[in-house]
Amino acid sequence: MKKNILVGFATVFIPTLILAQDAPPKPPTKEERLKHVSEKIEKELTLSASQKEKIRNAYGDFFDEMEKLRSKEGKKEMPPPPPPPPVKKEDADRLSKVRDAKIKAVLSAAQYQKYQSIEQTLRPPKPGEKPGKQGPPPAPPKN
Repeated sequence: MKKNILVGFATVFIPTLILAQDAPPKPPTKEERLKHVSEKIEKELTLSASQKEKIRNAYGDFFDEMEKLRSKEGKKEMPPPPPPPPVKKEDADRLSKVRDAKIKAVLSAAQYQKYQSIEQTLRPPKPGEKPGKQGPPPAPPKN
């Protein structure tokens, strides 16, 4: 009798566990990323409508170019990537400089300085970091 109960429990419980597992999260779309960046920057900086549009366009171009770099690798639908190898990092840094040059042309010196600190918080967290936190992950406790 106990064996039948155990088998019945396993028959119901194991498939439930398997089906309850979540699929990996999909990366945000370009529009979702643009919305997040716009909200964050507009919350911190007082921008004119023209400045908002130009910053949105600069980030839109940046996201499009980054997607092209990722699609070259054949990894269109993937979670946020690990840090790119040095060659890829150079390409990403080049695109970031182009984006920042466009934004610097739009903002005043004080706004741009504040933008630079905001931009640091917009970057995706590194593995082991909490979102919005900067700096290296905490060291593991020593035993």
